[in-house]
Amino acid sequence: MPTATTPAALPQPPPAIQANQHIYSDYFEEDFVHTLDDNILQLLDAVWFRSRLVGFEDFPERNDPDVPLIFASNHSGMAFPWDAIVALAHMWRTLPGQRGLPRPLSAPLLSQSTLMNPFQVKDFWKKCGCVDATTLNFETMMYYQDHNLMLYPEGVPGIGKGFNKKYELQRLASSMVRHSIAHRTDVVPFYTINGEYLNPFAYSWPWLNNLSKKIGIPFIPLGPIVLLVLLQPWSFYMAYPAQLTFVRGSRIRPYEMIDKDPADLTREDYTALSERVRLLMQAELEAAVAKHGQQPYRWRELWQRMKANWRYFPFFLPVAWPALFQEFERLYVREGRRGFKMELDKPGAWLRMVWRNPFTLSFFIPILGWIPIAIRGYRGHRIGEKP
Repeated sequence: MPTATTPAALPQPPPAIQANQHIYSDYFEEDFVHTLDDNILQLLDAVWFRSRLVGFEDFPERNDPDVPLIFASNHSGMAFPWDAIVALAHMWRTLPGQRGLPRPLSAPLLSQSTLMNPFQVKDFWKKCGCVDATTLNFETMMYYQDHNLMLYPEGVPGIGKGFNKKYELQRLASSMVRHSIAHRTDVVPFYTINGEYLNPFAYSWPWLNNLSKKIGIPFIPLGPIVLLVLLQPWSFYMAYPAQLTFVRGSRIRPYEMIDKDPADLTREDYTALSERVRLLMQAELEAAVAKHGQQPYRWRELWQRMKANWRYFPFFLPVAWPALFQEFERLYVREGRRGFKMELDKPGAWLRMVWRNPFTLSFFIPILGWIPIAIRGYRGHRIGEKP
């Protein structure tokens, strides 16, 4: 007789969902994540981002063992999504067993072109476990047993908001509450603090963002580093050294916030409920900012971390990240190595990386460097094509 832990007892998805369950394993490579974290992300986090998890000492358990939790966070406006990379990497290395680790539903624009992968490491997002945030994929992931889910319910408008709207939650996608209700699973909000300072004083205009989306770029920030992006293409991916803090909020149970049968809920009901959830999250976000967001850079701490890790210079500085990521791709992807350790503390390591990966020089050529970057970044990508 089957027990509650046998596959026969698990919820059986509809045929369309079963046919789409290949997304659980498409691209995702745990070894890729381990190796990336060991060789690159731990160093960048220890020195540059100095991230902290607040309230995650007791990692949230599923309210229903067979249904993933939905982790939800605010987007950091006008910055390359280093906040998500750092948050997941920190959880990855600290969560025992990693079964509860959330896998992200990410904007399809991030994976449509190599350009939107950090320093053009091909399929970076998907190998790290990201799944394109489509309606079918979201529903399919609600039957996933190995990990929880993570999303940024503000969507692209959240990451494209200007610095004048920092820490202002934009309209939340109703799909989050819809799936929470349908599967009776909790939403676990967490708040990204200081992420707004990864690219401060940058602003956007909707008409410009609409144009940029046609070439596979979610938004174009206009601010202090715009000119630098032209003169030094590597700065397209850079981040200021904001000390990132991730604060866990209170669980939200949308399925307990309704007074009618879920089958009777209308689009307007879901929109209104999403707004109630947004207001709850906004209040907690503002409290977290007041407590943890008053010194976004902590320059003295940054300097101390640099001194403590001087033997890894210059790799914790953004100017060295192109060579770092290109060398990682060469070793892991092109040469197929596993379990390697990049010897970042050896003299001349940066020069050897550039020598082995001459494409790295493109990131330092003013204006003209964008030609080979664009050719490689859009290879195999049809501009404007939906995933």
